[in-house]
Amino acid sequence: MHELARAWGITLPHARADRKDGRVTLPDQMTNRWQNRAEPGPGQGTVYWHMLMRDHPEVAGLARQARQRLSGFSGLHFTPLEWLHLTTLVAGPSDEFSESQLQKMIHTAGQLLADTPPVTVTLGRIGYHPEAIVLGVTPAKALIPVRDAARKATDQVCGVRSQDGQPSSWTPHVTMCYSTSSQPAGPIIDALGLELPSRTIQVSTLSLVIQHGPERDWNWSTIGTIRLPRART
Repeated sequence: MHELARAWGITLPHARADRKDGRVTLPDQMTNRWQNRAEPGPGQGTVYWHMLMRDHPEVAGLARQARQRLSGFSGLHFTPLEWLHLTTLVAGPSDEFSESQLQKMIHTAGQLLADTPPVTVTLGRIGYHPEAIVLGVTPAKALIPVRDAARKATDQVCGVRSQDGQPSSWTPHVTMCYSTSSQPAGPIIDALGLELPSRTIQVSTLSLVIQHGPERDWNWSTIGTIRLPRART
């Protein structure tokens, strides 16, 4: 997550400033995300807490616009629309969790979120990283209670194990595509731009998901989903 934060606000190597004040930086070069990345082997997986976007056609619509604008470029691996998501917490390798622990994590997180209503956020700003192109999600701080619940539930059930950074270093985003080759970033940025039409959604679910095998296979299974309660009227 800290890499994306740097890509959006702090100078990166081989990056160029997009604004005169230098606060926004963009990569000069896209790189292959998986060229030297360790990934789960056969029979292995990773447990994640995700805010899945499948109930939000507005987000899928933004992803479709991005695909259309980038249709002339190779070397981009797009997230399947059904698995568009906001990564909330990486819990750890799946073989370190029993089925009972996974179910207890869902139950515990549900208790922690029992009084947390759906969270209103806005998407539209585009973030560029050498390995990915993402939609920014703001305000970031509005989602921190959901992330905290995922972390606390994981730590309470399995012992303190979370190593996914502090809230201040978390940059909520929805990845539209990953880079699978080395190529200049400039033409891609020129084609897609820095913003898509702004969309506001209410994030109302948190899911515990197992990613089976390599990331780009999208062989996911949802263990359970917590729905945030609607405010009483």
